[in-house]
Amino acid sequence: MSKLLGDRYLLGAMIGTGGMADVFIAQDQRLSREVAIKILRSDLAKDQTFVSRFRKEARAAAGLSHPGIVAVYDSGEDPSPYIVMELVSGHTLRDLIHNGERLPLERALQIGAGILEALEYSHERGIIHRDIKPANIMITDQGDVKVMDFGIARAMDDLGATLTSPWNIVGTAQYLSPEQALGESAGAASDIYSTGCLLFELITGQPPFTGETPVSIAYQHVSGAAPLARTITPEVPEGVEILLAVALSKKIEDRYTSAQAMLDDVQKLRGGESISTKIARGPLISRRSAVVSGLALLVIGIAAAVGFSLTGNPGGSIGNQVPNVVGLTVEQARALLTDYTVTLQRAHDPAIPKGRIASQIPFATSQAPKGSAVVLTVSDGPGDATVPENLIGMSLIDARAELAASGLVIARTEASSSDQPQGTVLSVSPEPGSIVTAGTGIVLTIASGEVEVPNLIGVESGQAKTQLIQLGFLFKEFTDYDPTQPIGFVIRQSPEPGTTQTIGKSVTIAINKAP
Repeated sequence: MSKLLGDRYLLGAMIGTGGMADVFIAQDQRLSREVAIKILRSDLAKDQTFVSRFRKEARAAAGLSHPGIVAVYDSGEDPSPYIVMELVSGHTLRDLIHNGERLPLERALQIGAGILEALEYSHERGIIHRDIKPANIMITDQGDVKVMDFGIARAMDDLGATLTSPWNIVGTAQYLSPEQALGESAGAASDIYSTGCLLFELITGQPPFTGETPVSIAYQHVSGAAPLARTITPEVPEGVEILLAVALSKKIEDRYTSAQAMLDDVQKLRGGESISTKIARGPLISRRSAVVSGLALLVIGIAAAVGFSLTGNPGGSIGNQVPNVVGLTVEQARALLTDYTVTLQRAHDPAIPKGRIASQIPFATSQAPKGSAVVLTVSDGPGDATVPENLIGMSLIDARAELAASGLVIARTEASSSDQPQGTVLSVSPEPGSIVTAGTGIVLTIASGEVEVPNLIGVESGQAKTQLIQLGFLFKEFTDYDPTQPIGFVIRQSPEPGTTQTIGKSVTIAINKAP
């Protein structure tokens, strides 16, 4: 059954889903236009700090008006936080990368230019994206670049990692700037670094840093020199290699000073010109103590994502500050805790690799006298989890919450024809009741719904689109001219009226328009 959000937006088919939100096509009843609505997870609505920050950031993002930015029109909190966005027909860069498609160099640079144009515009207005990655870059059906989710990253960042699925952090970690990995604030230079990571992957076919865990990837961002592009793809021009190396400099002062400065070099390279920018030859890494401390902060965020309460000791007894050892090996932790008596215990943890420290008491930054005890919990790895037995018949939103409570995530959804309400879970793989490793991705088959395509010929275009939206279809439109028919009405359609089509697919309509 269709739902009306904010007494204005009539929800249609779900067109996307992710770890943070589900995306629906909707009809704006007030302005008679199609929009996309991103409805955040229900657990986000329970945190009033987030809701307040989300509202503020959504308003700031709504002030951005640029062809390279997916526009934010509106936001609300009932029944769950949501934002109303421009409806973009196309695909994300993540889809392109996952499909294994390699882009010509010129196209990769063109996409990079589009991202940088959007960032320069937002940076001039004081808005930092903070989460540039392939999943946040849309490529329209016309080939244009649009950056989305401005402001949401800030709201999530201020809230902390406690509401972020730890199994989704790896993808973000591949585009994380060194200063973000160290727990420092993100600025324009952070967006430039992340864009460099993304562009490096588009050009060479692989991200600059990879690893099995977010911690290992983040450590490389902070302490490891990014490979030169031509060591991976020898045919990359020298100027492009320099462009990427400068964008991926560890120190902020060695990167491009602005998105515009990087954009200028991209445009020169696209035009066959050389660039004068040089790679800084200074030291590439921070002091080791800063690296260890910063990475431990990142690990705290990941651990918090699965329920640890890693806040500092508010009382704080007088003594030395306890080092932060979360995420380190037992040997590394002991080396930092020579002033204390170390006691070890073990527990399963889906976010921390086996053999590394998952939590510590007293907490990091607490004050404790020399010789006092520090209890370290060593991860035994993710352990086992049971696939819930009550998923079939649930809505997708409820199923996701049930899986999260069991330590599992949705790997993907597959639509299937059914007379069940759209989004209802029809089957689960692995089977309900199965014992699997915690963190395993579960495949859900959900009802897509099969609906008869209505007869739209002779219907006014706005009414035709509304009818399609209410039935759960997407639509594509083009104009043609038939002098025997009224202007602004549908004169042709595909598929034919009366045929059956899966909800969520497109119906093409031709609108009569005078030449």
